[in-house]
Amino acid sequence: MLPQLVSTVFWLAVLALAWGLARRAFIWKKGRQSAVDMRGLLQIPKRYFVDLHDVVAREPFVARAHVGVAGGAILALALIAVNYGLGLYLRALDAALLFAGVLMVAGSCAMAWRRRAAPARLSRGPWSRLPFSLLLFALAVSLTSAVALTGTALAPWLAGLVSLAFAAGAAELALGIGLGGPMKHAVAGLLHLGLHPRPERFGTLAEKRFATALRPLTLTADDMGVGKPADFAWNKLLSFDACVQCGKCEAACPAFAAGQPLNPKKLIQDLVVGMSGSTDAAYAGSPYPGQPVGQHSGAPQLPIVGGLISSDTLWSCTTCRACVQECPMLIEHVDSIVDMRRHMTLVGGVVPNKGNEALDNLRDTDTVGGFPLSARHHWAADLNVPVLAAGDSTDWLVLVGEGGFDMRYQRTLRAFIKTLQKANLKIALLGAAETDGGDLARRLGDEAGFQRLARQLMATLQARSFKGIVTADPHLFHLLKNEYPALGGHFTVLHHTQLLADLMAKGSLKATRSAGVDSLTYHDPCYLGRYGQEVDAPRAVLKGIGIKVVEMERHGVRGRCCGGGGGAPFTDIPGSTRIPDIRMADAKATGAAVVAVACPQCTAMLEGVVGPRPEVRDIAELVAHAVEAV
Repeated sequence: MLPQLVSTVFWLAVLALAWGLARRAFIWKKGRQSAVDMRGLLQIPKRYFVDLHDVVAREPFVARAHVGVAGGAILALALIAVNYGLGLYLRALDAALLFAGVLMVAGSCAMAWRRRAAPARLSRGPWSRLPFSLLLFALAVSLTSAVALTGTALAPWLAGLVSLAFAAGAAELALGIGLGGPMKHAVAGLLHLGLHPRPERFGTLAEKRFATALRPLTLTADDMGVGKPADFAWNKLLSFDACVQCGKCEAACPAFAAGQPLNPKKLIQDLVVGMSGSTDAAYAGSPYPGQPVGQHSGAPQLPIVGGLISSDTLWSCTTCRACVQECPMLIEHVDSIVDMRRHMTLVGGVVPNKGNEALDNLRDTDTVGGFPLSARHHWAADLNVPVLAAGDSTDWLVLVGEGGFDMRYQRTLRAFIKTLQKANLKIALLGAAETDGGDLARRLGDEAGFQRLARQLMATLQARSFKGIVTADPHLFHLLKNEYPALGGHFTVLHHTQLLADLMAKGSLKATRSAGVDSLTYHDPCYLGRYGQEVDAPRAVLKGIGIKVVEMERHGVRGRCCGGGGGAPFTDIPGSTRIPDIRMADAKATGAAVVAVACPQCTAMLEGVVGPRPEVRDIAELVAHAVEAV
């Protein structure tokens, strides 16, 4: 009797799952069309077991528990489909099913135990129920297979009870996708992996270069950013449903830590609310700081900003991609935020605080600060560095970026140029021909301004001949290397730490005296470490001049943002503290007297921290001293 009841429950669950998936697909279909390679569905196993679990494995206990509960569930469902769905009732399959059930019991118990002292980032509500409903399903599966193996005859009432337990657990999955329950993520998550908005994240190393580049807009009437949930591509709406509300993005977000009104997890859940035409009243996780839960609602065709998400939430983002780096479901939070900013800027024309002033300066002067272009290179007047005219050639063209107008960072640039001269490199500057690359414009949503600036700088570069470009600005490095190719600009680009590391490896630069520092801590710039995936070169340079690096708890690709990216210093959304203060506290915790940096924005943000703190030095300054270039 029990096998037949399980068969019946199985097919009812299949029907419920089909209904739920159809219902959810109808919601996703409200989004814009998107060119999606359906062959990605064939890559789901690889993307699940390799790419997804690469992130999950950062928490070993959770990874093992997930293998137990998810692996056991997938195996159990497959065996139930074959053995009970098709009415085979084979003992060998029941033996395998018993193993799957026990595996799932172990994983569910581990998840339930973790919930006893759950970190604050985890959502409660239905998510607290999930381990127990999965445990109920696992126990029913184990008991069903054990009864079948032993040939035990159960009383009808007991068989019915086991079937009900099986049905209750199966309903968590089967109805979850349609009713928006926690197990919605299982189906949506697998589809998301196969139909991901950034399939290059799963490609070769060369393809992954562009996995952080923003999508260019066509700047037509129907491609001016995202103003309402239905403006997102349908597979982006699908990606929001993949969220497991683990809060890893929340824990990594510098704006959330600083008490600004942004929580990446809540933002994704609000977008789920918006595409579903609901409210956030049922949300059971951490709110946006200073914004209580229950005040946000939306619908697919209603504006996002105002009712669903506040503008301050979107302008709080530093675009550091820490949330994306930590997300086990590989959701692209930053892309969504920038797309919503684009609509606010291009259609509404409203950027808070000094953001509009910076965009006006870029339009009028091709510089963020409104400076004359010739002033960008005043710091190099006595260094005898040639200015590369159109038609001329050099080996290395040095682009200085907005840091050339900053008196503090001019010291770094002078040290870098003198170091390159010490290595006898043939170098040149652009002089007044160097216009802004467009990073700030793009991050503040002015895609039209970015594309104008990018094409202008590309034309300037293409009129000159050089073996490569080197820059001390990771934001400019990322633009040239990863974002310009989509507009037709292909250049060989190195960050200044990469070039210094290469020169030291070849013996062209050698430390001839102490750098003046025995040990220090190094702050990874987000646009070099996370966007550029370059964490080794800066450390190799420091090691090459005899300096020991004492790492902060958050370093490398998981380093904490300084607060200087995404236009945050210009939009200046208040919080309970400042992001650079948090990062400087990280540095102070190491006991280091010096923080090494490799970015003009990081220098400015960290040197702006008041009170006793470590000294801030760019790697180029330390190298210049060690090789006696200064």
